[in-house]
Amino acid sequence: MTVSRRTVLATAAGAAAMGATSTPAAAVTADRAPVPTLRKLRAAADYAVDKLQAVAPTVTAFPVGTKFEKWTYSQNGDWVGGFWPGTLWMAWLHSGDDAFRTWALASAEKLAPRQNDTGTHDLGFLFYPSWVTAWRLTGDDKWRTGALRAADSLIRRYNPRGHFIRAWGALNDTANAGRVIIDTMMNLDLLAFASTQTGDAKYLDIAVEHARTAQRVFPRPDGSTPHVYDFDPASGAPIGPNTVQGYSPTSCWSRGQAWGLYGFTTMYRRTGIAEFLATARTLADYALGVLTPDHVPVWDYRAPQQPHDIKDASAGAIMACGLLDLAAATGRQSYRDAALRLLTALAETCLTRNSARADAVVARCTRNRPSEDGVEISLPYADYYLLEGILRVLRPQDVDRAIDLSTV
Repeated sequence: MTVSRRTVLATAAGAAAMGATSTPAAAVTADRAPVPTLRKLRAAADYAVDKLQAVAPTVTAFPVGTKFEKWTYSQNGDWVGGFWPGTLWMAWLHSGDDAFRTWALASAEKLAPRQNDTGTHDLGFLFYPSWVTAWRLTGDDKWRTGALRAADSLIRRYNPRGHFIRAWGALNDTANAGRVIIDTMMNLDLLAFASTQTGDAKYLDIAVEHARTAQRVFPRPDGSTPHVYDFDPASGAPIGPNTVQGYSPTSCWSRGQAWGLYGFTTMYRRTGIAEFLATARTLADYALGVLTPDHVPVWDYRAPQQPHDIKDASAGAIMACGLLDLAAATGRQSYRDAALRLLTALAETCLTRNSARADAVVARCTRNRPSEDGVEISLPYADYYLLEGILRVLRPQDVDRAIDLSTV
């Protein structure tokens, strides 16, 4: 194993010595964005805060998407429950309004029953922007403890024969037992957090094994990726690519490409494994090469109607965050410039400014095009990653406090 127990323990010791608010050098580098760009991004963040101040008092569950511009809800959070409290935390960092802190904590608390949920790979999405961030910003150990329980639940989904974390289905569900999806790359940071906090390498070891498997089967020679890859769960033998949310097994679902870009960069930051950084760059270079001139991704880069196709602004927001990470990790200004173009395009063309009834901040998102489920709507992760991306530019030290931008 490239990442040894000694490495993890050293990382944990360093984190403990520095405290939860340590700031990496890359996070405090003087911003090189043009002043007009900074103004546009600040105006978009201000708009988001104003929108959230108006809507948050009416939100009693977890937004999952909009219908006729109004949030629809899940009581248990589905797979997206972490993004609403995460968005509120970002709003608190930008505004300093303690109402957002109160709302974020109350919302996160409702995820408590999901700590022991072994039926989903999405525990990173559920608990990192909510409970890990709550611990980092408040110091209350109950949030850390709950996030560690969620990590324990997540590693139960690991298949040691195939070296992967299964995506969907209960542990006793054979139908999806060998199904791996690119999205899981974003759930691995919860395991890195658990190893850092406990000093136990098993969590990060599983994250690294899964990332190595994903690195082997997802990227195509041109840098594109499928949404799904299937394995024989009994033997661990690979079967082949597939899709659920992309156009086809040979297409490239843009949000999945963004999850992969951001996830592999994060795994590089947590491990120092150079191959993960190289994979992140390969995925980024492909996505940037097929991005339309308006800098808002189409829902699938290889669907027949692209580049004249339905958009997914959420893919652009996620991609921007990953590119900012990648720029810091590589020192390449071109990735940062691309991220700024994406964020500016979202701020200029994808906000809900022209609608008095809209609950969300970001429009022009697509949840599941093949199922005709949520086409041209708003999605909670678009709001979250737009704010995260903007604040990475405007307030990098504050974002570091919330989600840890450090590199081993």
